[in-house]
Amino acid sequence: MRRKQTGFWLFIFPALFAFVLVVLVPAVKGFYYSFTNWNGIGKNAAFVGFSNYIGLLKDTRFWNSFLFTFVFAICAVVCINVVGFGLALLVTSRIKGSNIARTVFFMPNLIGGILLGFTWQFIFVSIFEALGKATGFTWLQGWLSDQKTGFIGMLIVLTWQLAGYMMIIYIAQLESIPNSYVEAAKIDGATSFQTFMKIKLPLVAPAFTIGLFLSISDSFKMFDQNLALTAGGPGSSTEMIALNIYNTAFKESKLGVAQSKAVVFLIVVVAISLTQLYISKRKEVEM
Repeated sequence: MRRKQTGFWLFIFPALFAFVLVVLVPAVKGFYYSFTNWNGIGKNAAFVGFSNYIGLLKDTRFWNSFLFTFVFAICAVVCINVVGFGLALLVTSRIKGSNIARTVFFMPNLIGGILLGFTWQFIFVSIFEALGKATGFTWLQGWLSDQKTGFIGMLIVLTWQLAGYMMIIYIAQLESIPNSYVEAAKIDGATSFQTFMKIKLPLVAPAFTIGLFLSISDSFKMFDQNLALTAGGPGSSTEMIALNIYNTAFKESKLGVAQSKAVVFLIVVVAISLTQLYISKRKEVEM
């Protein structure tokens, strides 16, 4: 028994050590620095108590970024999961070329966010502008020049990047549904829509829990696409919370203030994620 326990701890030690070193220690240090006026350059960091947190209450730019991020996350979660589930239904419907389609739909997830941002920036700014002038469609011109088109542009980019990953999760759950359930429904006279609503959708509920959790996390912490696509502009109208923290830390050299923002951001995201998990799990039981 002792040998098994020793082997178990030896097996998990590298991962546990990496977790403590890369995640836990920086988190504790960051929490400490949120109570200081550290500028990220010198070693001197005076303790200022809750001054940084009190200052956040008056930081309108931070709360505007927070509101923008919250609204964006809601829209992104819906779009990513709806598109991902739709793609999963498409490639599991035994159409010709479905295996190739799976690869093509998943490929954007392998591309880095910075590269995606600059690629789509070129599409929105140059190609859309040219198409708008050629066709006379004025709505294609001036993309990323205001908050509305910047919001839509970032939503398109994140959905395009993550929908393929969510598709894989939903495919795994759809293919685990026994064919006998579907055949029994057909024998009972159920239509394709009724089979989907009464058989497939309830059985895919566990995958929705995973998909919602991952998409909420990715939407809230979106940074590189935001930086590359709009850089928070025009002004700071499309600045998401992660970019706001970055700008505070490295452009304004206020690491202490940035850490306090990060702590507040962490608490809110954890609270939202846990609430979503609780509701989703309860829905699974009801189904």
